[in-house]
Order: sequence, then C-alpha cells, then structure tokens
Amino acid sequence: MKTRLLASAALLLAAQGHAAAQDPYLWLENIQGKDALQWVHRQNALTVKETEGWKNFPQLKRDILAVLDSSARIPAIEKIGDRYYNFWRDAQHPRGLWRSATLDEYRKADPAWETVLDLDKLAKDEKENWVWQGADCVKPKQDRCLIRLSRGGGDAAVVREFDLPAKRFLADGFVVPEAKSEVNWADRDTLYVATDFGKGSLTNSGYPRIVKEWKRGQPLAAAATLFEGKQTDISVNADGIDTAGHHYDVISQGTSFFSSDTYLKQDGKWLKLDKPGHVEASFHGPWLLLRPRQDWKVGGHDWKAGSLLAIKASDYLQGKRDVAALFQPSATTSLGGSAGTRDALILTVLDNVKSRLVEWKVVDGQWQSRPVAAPGYGSISVNAVDSDDSNDYFFTFTDFLTPTSLSLAHAGSDAREPLKQQPAFFDAKPYRIQQFFARSDDGTRVPYFVVARKNLKLNGKNPTLLYGYGGFEVSLTPYYSGTLGKAWLERGGVYVLGNIRGGGEYGPAWHEAALKHKRQKAYDDFSSIAKDLARRGIADARHLGIKGGSNGGLLMGVMLTKYPQLFHAVVCQVPLLDMRRFNKLLAGASWMDEYGNPDQPADWAYIQRYSPYQNIRAGAKYPATLFATSTLDDRVHPGHARKMYAAMKAMGADVRYYERTEGGHGAAASHDEEARIAAMEYAFLWKELR
Repeated sequence: MKTRLLASAALLLAAQGHAAAQDPYLWLENIQGKDALQWVHRQNALTVKETEGWKNFPQLKRDILAVLDSSARIPAIEKIGDRYYNFWRDAQHPRGLWRSATLDEYRKADPAWETVLDLDKLAKDEKENWVWQGADCVKPKQDRCLIRLSRGGGDAAVVREFDLPAKRFLADGFVVPEAKSEVNWADRDTLYVATDFGKGSLTNSGYPRIVKEWKRGQPLAAAATLFEGKQTDISVNADGIDTAGHHYDVISQGTSFFSSDTYLKQDGKWLKLDKPGHVEASFHGPWLLLRPRQDWKVGGHDWKAGSLLAIKASDYLQGKRDVAALFQPSATTSLGGSAGTRDALILTVLDNVKSRLVEWKVVDGQWQSRPVAAPGYGSISVNAVDSDDSNDYFFTFTDFLTPTSLSLAHAGSDAREPLKQQPAFFDAKPYRIQQFFARSDDGTRVPYFVVARKNLKLNGKNPTLLYGYGGFEVSLTPYYSGTLGKAWLERGGVYVLGNIRGGGEYGPAWHEAALKHKRQKAYDDFSSIAKDLARRGIADARHLGIKGGSNGGLLMGVMLTKYPQLFHAVVCQVPLLDMRRFNKLLAGASWMDEYGNPDQPADWAYIQRYSPYQNIRAGAKYPATLFATSTLDDRVHPGHARKMYAAMKAMGADVRYYERTEGGHGAAASHDEEARIAAMEYAFLWKELR
C-alpha cells in the first residue's frame, strides 16, 4: 500500500511541478517525527545490507579507520598561556581529549601530553552525547575558558566556563544553555552573549538577533541588552578582540550573508563604522583592515573587489581615508587569507589556485612588503602563534601527493623550523598532479586539478571521481588525504578537483559570476569539466563519478537531474535539493543572498529551472546515486535528501540512502562512523565505475 502511494505521489510531483502544497513527502521534513525516523531506519537498513555485499567494503573501512585513528597524524596546536593545546580523537578516545604540552615537548616525536579534559569520561559521567566544538580563553591571563559542547554534533551548543589551571568546569561559572549562540569574552568577568533569549530573539535564519552584556554573578535573564538587530538580519554578535597589543570591542550586525555593519566601542559608546555593508572590517594592532566585496571608491581611488586596504583605526574614525593597499587582485590572483603576528601581517595569495606568501610590515610609518620563500605548487596556510607577544607563526604546507607538514616560521625570515610531518599513508611515487583548464559554455577558462598515475592510459576508461562545490566564495585548493590515497588512488582511481565559478578561487568576482540569477554558470563550468575529461581521454561518462556536499550537494542534484548523461555515479552529501522551500528550513533563510528568494516570482523563475527536487522526471534515466545526510544537521535540513531520495525511489531510480544519527553538518561524531560512511561512498563508486 505504502509503495503504491509513493509511486502515485511521485507521478503527481512530476506532473504538477512539486508545488509545496502538493508535496506528499512534506512529512519527511519532521526531523524527529516518529514516522519519519522509522522511515529513515528502514532506508538505512536497506543500504547497510546492500553495503555489506559490496566488494572490498570491510577492507576499505579498515584502511580508512587506520588513517583516521593513526597516532602519527599531526596534532594541530594553539598557544594558550605558556602551553600548547590540542584536541585529539583516536580509537581509545572516540569523543576526544583536550590536552596540552610545552613547545619543547611538542617538538618530540612522541610528546608527553597532559590531559586537560577527557570528553569520553565527561559524556559518560554526565550521560550526555557530547561532541567538542572548541574553547576560547580570556586574555591576558587565559585561565578561564569558554568551552562549547554540542549534543550529537549539531551547530547548537552549550557553552560552559572552564577553570584551566584546575582542569574543571566552574560550579558557579558562566553557562549558556543549548542554542546556536555566539558567546565571547569582553573581559574576565563579562561576556558578550548572543543567543536564544526567547520569543522574538532570533532572526528568520534562526540565529541570534539580540546581543547582551552579561556580568559575572548575574542571572542571564538580567544581562543588559547592548544591541538589537532586525528580524531579517542573518545574525548579530559582539566580541572583545585582542591583536598585537590592542583591544577592540566590536558589534557585528550581519545584514545579509555577504554584508554587515560594524559598531566599535569608543569612550563607552558604540559608534557605527562608516563603511558600505559589503566592506569587511578587521583589525591588526592599531590598523583597521578593509576588504571590499565589490569595487569601492575611497580615498580618491577606485579599489577592486577583493583588495585589502589598511589605515590606522584612529585615523579612520576621525574621517581620514588615505588607505594603503596591501593586496589588489589581478586576473589570476586572489587573497586566500591573512595572519597577524605582533609586528607583521602575512598574506596568503592564490595564483591560479596555487598558494604563495607575502609579508607586510610598517617601517618608518609606511607599509613595506616582501615575498616569502615557499613551495610553489600546493596549499599554504599560516596562523599566528601569539599575535600579542610574538612574531612567530605556524606554516602548514600540503598538496595531493605531499603529506601535510607543520613548521614554525618567523616574520622577517624565510627560515622555518620543521615541527611535524604527517606520514605518507600511500606511495605517491607512481602519481602526478596536473592542472588543466576547461572551456565553459560562455568561453570562460575553468581550472581543475587531476591526480592520476603517470602511466595513465588515455582511453576514457579510468574510474574517475570529480569533486566540486562552487558557492559562497569558498576556494577548493590542493590537499593531502590518506583516505583518498588508500581508498581511491591506490586502487586505480583518478581524482579531479574542480574550481568552478561561485567559489573564491579568483576572488569575489569569481563568486559573483554565479550568484543568484547567474547560478547556471557554476553548472555550466562543472559539466564542462566533465566533457573536458572525456575529450582528454581521462574518463568517459561510463567511468565518471561525482561527489559534493552542502552547496556541493546542490551541485550534485543539478548534475543528476539536468546532466544525467555525463555521469555514471553520484554521491550527494548533506545537500540542498528542494530550492522551493530551502529558505523555510533551518538556516536556509540566511542563504537567499546566494540563491535568491523563492517566494519572489522573479527569483523563483530562475531557481525553478535548476532546483533538483522540482526537476525529477518520471521515465528519465538517472545515474546511480547515494544520498548521505545527518539527522542532527541543524544547518542544512535532512528533509532535502529524504524527500529527493523518496521521490526518485518511487520512480524506480537507482538510488540508496544513509542518514547518520550523530554528527552535524560537517562530520560524523566518531572516527568509526566517519570511516563507515567514507567506505560506503568509495565502495559504491567502485561498484559503479569499474
């Protein structure tokens, strides 16, 4: 009976355009609903049963779990006080340890770590499914920390004050109940709290609209309101920022996903910074850093979108606008990031999606730059060790075939002290990295990386996985993955990373090119890479699989429904798919800056042309597809994947579904579950693409 109902419902969806009022799968949007969860468990059971029969699944899972649990992974560290802290998960500590060591101890091959907080023990003692979300310690003493703990791995978290020297939570310390909060230190006895204060306190996107100042000893309900944003804002928060010996109290009002107003506390008053909403403001020592997302005329000059401009904060507040340009984009370059040490600013520049470094210092009142010697082909990231007291910074390098390394670098010098080197989880010698450019439908050159064996036969029959994202100005750069090496490359696969429009590889203009009504450009780019792979003899459609998550999951849905002839297998992770209702589900309203507003007829006119859920067609031949999502994803609603799978299955499409019950939008709550899902995806791809 249920099968016949789903089948007839699927035909109704195809015939009547999936209008929300006619959507028979709307009940699957009830995330924790009894019927919906029973349905999820049935689909999971079907997929797990099928998975167990897939060739090499057990070995794939073992190989992947060995990488994830390896004690030889690089422990990422953060300096707090005079010690260096790391959060670590492995087979013995699936929820993780927060631990510390001195830098001299960290330099050793096998450091003697001191446990600060055992999350597995805490979860057991408190009978809670705690997942670590980070710690923030108050300056200058850094003896009190705000620790964020999520139940199950969602974005919503409990914030609790922790006594670092005593290694325990304060019984009478600050506690902010579970919510999508932004909680920051103003000083040791004062917090800036933006959270769910009750009815009317959240924006349409589900984030805090109100920020309060909470004094130690007060009940949270008695905290004084500092600022109230609008219901239509994305979110509001406040922070006490310490940088290179200077302190700033700042309120940020996110008026849209890509614009914000900034308020600076001066002499006890909050003053609105005079800048357009599209200009992002940050601070480095006495300097105000301004990064426009659109072309901006200031100080008598026209600055391109994606530039980085600097001026003393005090001068800017007095009305001066003689900014210095620390970075200006070109046709091939964009600003990847920045890190401020005590006396320098280190910029990461992407040049045709390959990283290089530039160091800036103020000498005799003027900014001066120098290039920093670094490997020329791969991804570099830098992080200041202590921006108040040191010119040291952590230098991380990686590419697809080079295991990640961590070094200690120093502003003013090209010398670097190697600290840690990730082991090689696979033999890289047989492989090479190449960068190609596909020609999109409008003639735009779209870069992509190919990782394959040097002796690859260009006969189109190589099992190939193409990954993409293409949204929110997010850049995809080369990275090392032991999982990818063991589960894909070593077994004969080819890996391709696409840098399509909508991302940030060439700065704001590359993102703007696929925004809202121009979204089709991203899909043109991705499909053009697929065609270019076939033209080069790397992989024809029969041997090409694709994968993407979140906005990349939307990309997968569009490829599945609009370009099914180009691919043979699709892995669609935590996706947006019903673009008719995305703005009504969880944080979806915050993304209308990216996609448009489907409730506006003019916007829906272009959104409906690509929205995957609205473009399923009865009788169409679709590639095999695996949908993967999470019950506790409180960012992208699991209803997207649930409904899409249900509708396609009812039409007889070759689809399967897995919904993890722990872990949020980004990852599973444990390495074991993460390995299970990754093995499932790779086993599925091998089954389909050989």
